[in-house]
Amino acid sequence: MTPDDLDFFADKSGSVDNNARMNSPTTGLRVASVIFALFFLGHILRLITHASVMLGSHHVPMWPSVVALIVAGLLCVWMWRLSNLRGIA
Repeated sequence: MTPDDLDFFADKSGSVDNNARMNSPTTGLRVASVIFALFFLGHILRLITHASVMLGSHHVPMWPSVVALIVAGLLCVWMWRLSNLRGIA
């Protein structure tokens, strides 16, 4: 193995401008917010349709979906509001 084979470990600080949008904390927070929103909508759908969930032979009650609905909703709103703050990127 030669030192040239290890170039992918080198510092790539020269190409930071090319990926400025992908390295933005705002983008990361918004993607996380959308993912939490999808979980929120999934739990709402389960509660509306009364869909049953089975883990092995065990039936999962509805109350964990209520807890997950609240947690996912709060995280969604929190992440989205953080992404709108000025000065993070």
